[in-house]
Amino acid sequence: MAESYRRSQWSHGLFILPFLLVFLALLVFPLIWGMWLSVHKVDLFGPGRFVGFTNYIRVAGDAVFLQALRNTMVFVLVSVPSLVGLGLFLALALNRTTRMTSFFRGLFFSSSVLSVTIVTLIWRFVFIPGDGLLAVIAEQLGLPQTGFLSTSGWSLFSVGVATVWWCLGLPMMLFLAALQQVPQDLYEAAALDNASPWRVLTRITLPSIARTIMLVTIIQIVMQFQLFGQAQLMTNGGPNGTSRPLVMYIYEVGFVRWEVGRAAAASQILFLIILIAAMAQYVVTSRKTEDGA
Repeated sequence: MAESYRRSQWSHGLFILPFLLVFLALLVFPLIWGMWLSVHKVDLFGPGRFVGFTNYIRVAGDAVFLQALRNTMVFVLVSVPSLVGLGLFLALALNRTTRMTSFFRGLFFSSSVLSVTIVTLIWRFVFIPGDGLLAVIAEQLGLPQTGFLSTSGWSLFSVGVATVWWCLGLPMMLFLAALQQVPQDLYEAAALDNASPWRVLTRITLPSIARTIMLVTIIQIVMQFQLFGQAQLMTNGGPNGTSRPLVMYIYEVGFVRWEVGRAAAASQILFLIILIAAMAQYVVTSRKTEDGA
């Protein structure tokens, strides 16, 4: 009996074997290999040699890296709350079963299925000086034109606007799915007590979807730290590196300067930052949820 039970366990394990192989090949092996590369001086044409933490020291002392880190942190601190807040607002506004709300759900989600190339092309038509949409509006209003993609302070903002527009659909749909799981009995009881809309939102809706809010926040932290395509195609990191994110720095060091070991060290630092930020968000939100419960 025990032997047949163990045999059935092994047969069940075969179902997860394909996923396990893909997970090891695409996630675990690259992570370990990247750690190995980060402690070696290596390029794409040589075997490399062990240098310890030299690559990490050089990256930490690189002014370009520090600027890219600062740009990425500012971008995440602004874009993640915007995506979570706007996604929740749209979900609350469209949490009804009508044809109009279904249309707007599809409309807001449609941007999420576009490629980064299409998204950046659309927003270049908006921000480009001279013939861009904002330039035409400014000309009609008699206002001076602003080079959004070529001015320090505006370039990263422009990338952020395009990113929020592009990524807004996923948070909205996740929040909609969570809102539809909230028991209607709670809202009926609140209506009998003549509870105000604000009280219903803060005492019923938000606590009921707290775990989804945490999930969406963590997903967006991980995604926005990996900013690359929008910045490369819209501003190419300029002007003067004011919109260069960490991933673009890693790309330039590894595939333009061929310093693979140094690029791997920067990648490991980025991975550690994402891990710390996601875990911190998880711990803080979990504690707030438990205290509220």
